Amino acid sequence: MTDTTHAGGCHCGRTRYSFTGPLTDIAHCHCSICRRTSGGIVVTWITVDKLAFAWTANPPAEYLSSSTCTRYFCPGCGAQLALFTALAPGTIDVTIGSLDHPETAPAERHIWTDSRLPWLRLDTHLPEEQRESL
Repeated sequence: MTDTTHAGGCHCGRTRYSFTGPLTDIAHCHCSICRRTSGGIVVTWITVDKLAFAWTANPPAEYLSSSTCTRYFCPGCGAQLALFTALAPGTIDVTIGSLDHPETAPAERHIWTDSRLPWLRLDTHLPEEQRESL
């Protein structure tokens, strides 16, 4: 895959970002923290090089959702946009749903499946990890 620039942002358009790189390392996260912070039953993330990522319009608000994880969201509309974990300090995770073209970024795996809702069936052909491996 070629390294191209990808852009995205929140629902109201206030907070925007871009990153350069391939659309790889994309995972459906089933952890309970993602469910509670997003209001969704699963959040799909792409992990990108932190140095290739930039906020391009109006920085987001931050929320420390655990001792090692900071989540970024729009203070206007509340859309969850990104996540930084101290466990992987050279990367940032970006929500696929906030990309301008999410259709170009299909998931490659499931993570934190030990927390998956028992009735959820999604991309059952993808590999699964009970927890996330870094």
